[in-house]
Amino acid sequence: MKSWSLRRTLLAVLLGLTLALWVGSAAIVYVEARRESQELFDQSLIETGHLLLSLVEKDAREHGLTEPIDLPLRGHPNPHQYLLFKVRDAQQRVLYRNDAASDIALSRSAPDGLSWTSIGGQRWRLFSLWDPQRSLQLLVAEPTSHRDDISRGFFYRIALFGLLLVALATIAIWWSIHRVFRVLQASADEVSARTPDELTDVHVHGAPSELHPLLLEINRLFGRVRHSRDNEQRFTADAAHELRTPLAAIKTNLQVLQRARSADEREEFIAALGASVERATRLVNQLLALAQLDPQSQAETALAPGDLAQLLAAQGTQWQALAAPYQLSLAVNVAPAPCALHADSLQVLLRNLVDNALRYTPAPGAIEIRCGVEAGRSYLRVADTGPGIAEQWHARVFERFVRLGGSQVPGSGLGLSIVRRIAERHGAQIILGAGLQGRGLAVTVVFPAT
Repeated sequence: MKSWSLRRTLLAVLLGLTLALWVGSAAIVYVEARRESQELFDQSLIETGHLLLSLVEKDAREHGLTEPIDLPLRGHPNPHQYLLFKVRDAQQRVLYRNDAASDIALSRSAPDGLSWTSIGGQRWRLFSLWDPQRSLQLLVAEPTSHRDDISRGFFYRIALFGLLLVALATIAIWWSIHRVFRVLQASADEVSARTPDELTDVHVHGAPSELHPLLLEINRLFGRVRHSRDNEQRFTADAAHELRTPLAAIKTNLQVLQRARSADEREEFIAALGASVERATRLVNQLLALAQLDPQSQAETALAPGDLAQLLAAQGTQWQALAAPYQLSLAVNVAPAPCALHADSLQVLLRNLVDNALRYTPAPGAIEIRCGVEAGRSYLRVADTGPGIAEQWHARVFERFVRLGGSQVPGSGLGLSIVRRIAERHGAQIILGAGLQGRGLAVTVVFPAT
C-alpha cells in the first residue's frame, strides 16, 4: 500500500479550508459592498436630479427661457465621462444642458425614474424626472465607469488583504503542525535510540493530550514485553538449573556403566540410566508444554461447547490401568458437566493432575476423578489419599519449579504450573482442599457458568 504523509495532508486540508472560507467570505463581502455602492450612487443621482430640476424651475419662473443654456464643466479633464443632463419643456425643446451633453442624444422616451441606457457603446445610468405640472423634464445620466473604478479598487484591496491573510494562516498552520509533529518525532527518536534491552516507559510529559492514548498503549506494550522477557529469562535460567541434575545423573550413570564388573551391575546401572533419561524426558516435555501455554507466545485458546463427563469417560479405563502398578485404586465418577472447553489442553491438565496423584499417593491408596455441577457451575476434581499440601504452600505450588520441601518423589515442579495456565485460558478457578478420607489433596477446577 502506498504510504501517505499526515503532515502534508493536514497542511493541504487546513490551507484548502482556509482558502475556501476566505474566497467565499470575500465574494459575499464584495457582492454586498457592490450592491450597497450601487444603491448609494443611485441615491446620489436621484438627489442631484431633484436639485437640478428645482433650480431650473426657479430660474424659468423668474427669467423665462428662449434659447438653450449650456453650462460648462470647468476644470474637469474629460467632461464626457462626467454627469450629463438636459432639461426639456413640454414641446421637447432643450432649455438647459451641460456642454458634454450638447452633442449626445438622451432618450426622450426614457421611463420615469432610474433606467439603463447606452451612449457611445458604454453603459450609463439614466434618471428621468418631470416637474409636478409636467412642463419640464430632466434627464441626467452617469457613466458606470465611476462605479466600476470603485468596485475594482475595493476588489484589489480585498484581494491584497486576502493574500496577506492566507500567508499568515499558512505560517500559523505550518507552525502548529510542525510543533505537533516535532513532539511525535521526539517520541519516535526516543524509541529508536533504545537498545533491545531498554524497555522503560516513553515520556508522556509535554506531549499533547490527544497523543497520550498512543503513548500509554506503547508503554503498556513495553510493559508486556518486559514481563515476557523477564519470564523468558527466568524460565531459561530455571530450565537450565533443573536440566543440570538429570543430565549430571545420566553422565554419572554412563561413567559407572563403563566400569561395571559384572552383568548384574551392568543391568543395575542401565536401569538407573533409563530412570535418569526418563526424568530428563519428562522434564523436557513439561518445559515444552509450559512454553506452548505461555500467554505471550500463543493466541487465546478457542473454546467450544462441550461436556467434561465425555472427556473423563473416554480416558477412565486408561487411568485405571496406569494406577495398577502403583497399587492404587482409581475411581471415575462422572455426571453431566457442560462448559466451554478446549479438549486437547484439558487432557494435558487432567494428565498432570492424575500423574501427580499417582506419584505422590503411597500404596495402598485411593484416587477419585469426578466431574459434575455445583451451584450452577461445572467442576472437575482429582482427589487422593496422599500427603496433601500444607495451606501455607497453596499459593506457591503453582509457581514454576517449586517443589515441596522434604519430598522424596522425583519431579520437575511444573505440573501444577501447567494446570494453572490451562485453567486461566478457560477462565476457570482452581481450589485446593482436603482429599479422600479426610486426608490427602483435592484439586478442583471450577469453570465459568455457561
